[in-house]
Amino acid sequence: MAPTGGGKTLAGFLPSLAGLHRAARAGTPHEGLHTLYISPLKALAVDIARNLTAPVEEMGLDIRIETRTGDTPANRRARQRAEPPHILLTTPESLTLLLSLPEAAAMFGNLECAVVDEVHALAGGKRGDQLALCTARLSTLAPRLRRVGLSATVAHPEAIAAWVAPDARPESVRLVRATGGAAPALDVILPEGRLPWGGHMGLASMPEVYARLRAAAVSIVFVNTRAQAELAFQALWRLNEDNLPIALHHGSLTVEQRRKVEAAMAAGKLRAVVATASLDLGIDWGAVDQVIQVGAPKGVARLLQRVGRANHRMDEASRAALVPANRFEVIECRAAVQAVAAGEVDGDPPRPGGSTCWPSTSWPWPATPPSTPTASMPR
Repeated sequence: MAPTGGGKTLAGFLPSLAGLHRAARAGTPHEGLHTLYISPLKALAVDIARNLTAPVEEMGLDIRIETRTGDTPANRRARQRAEPPHILLTTPESLTLLLSLPEAAAMFGNLECAVVDEVHALAGGKRGDQLALCTARLSTLAPRLRRVGLSATVAHPEAIAAWVAPDARPESVRLVRATGGAAPALDVILPEGRLPWGGHMGLASMPEVYARLRAAAVSIVFVNTRAQAELAFQALWRLNEDNLPIALHHGSLTVEQRRKVEAAMAAGKLRAVVATASLDLGIDWGAVDQVIQVGAPKGVARLLQRVGRANHRMDEASRAALVPANRFEVIECRAAVQAVAAGEVDGDPPRPGGSTCWPSTSWPWPATPPSTPTASMPR
């Protein structure tokens, strides 16, 4: 656990890089897949691969790094099955498909490390349940497997540690907690005209949002839905008399469009990008100096993750602005700002089986679950 910009992702890879390098120098290079990186987002896997490849190449290490997601071409998937890279970056869904292959035992037999990034976004949900089954299977195929969980925002560290542990016991996990970092600088943007009582698009504040984009070098405008992303992008484009390079990013766009936007942002060629949750976890674009959240953030942890995309460093405050879409959201945004200032992180602790397997009042996590089913449990 470390604040945004603390370098925890590269720290999670450092033992793997050192181990692969030592084995190569000793004349016994590691055969097959050594480290598996699992992220909740395809864009995050691609971004981490880009950021990891640069230092590996600068150090002259003979280490192959590849991604495996739903966007990976078929020919590369076939090659990865026959010749796995040393480090593979993937998502829970793609890992499930890989484990179903006939050659899964051979592919994962020499696996030594599994790194789960943004673990708070997976543990306790259906995707987390799926991933827990996958990591249990990996432990069977690779007895030497070491698990690493990474996160910046954790409200219940013991529950997350228990989810990472192979035996579901938090004391089996070594918790490395980094403190410090500059506090984020947050404010709330209101339109000069009338703020409506209803609606969730926030289009009335687009002139104020555009003024913020003009005054900053690079910005990310986060919205909560894909429809809102399209409408906000159109509204900003109509206001764009300065011809600022502004792009759009969400999961319904084609692979080529999303990769083009991600590469342009990484290269510093864009002034702003309007995005949904497709970019709110772990993305490391050093040139971003402000984040604008349009609409209520729907959670302090989610807001902190999005704010962390700006000034992705521990020694510099992340600048962000919240744009309420209606008058009721003004209260919600103010409450979120106060919660961040107080250092509070929301969210329920993850429970075994996710939210549908056990009644919320049946037993406290991580106590032992009842041994016999009850009438309230699903068949």
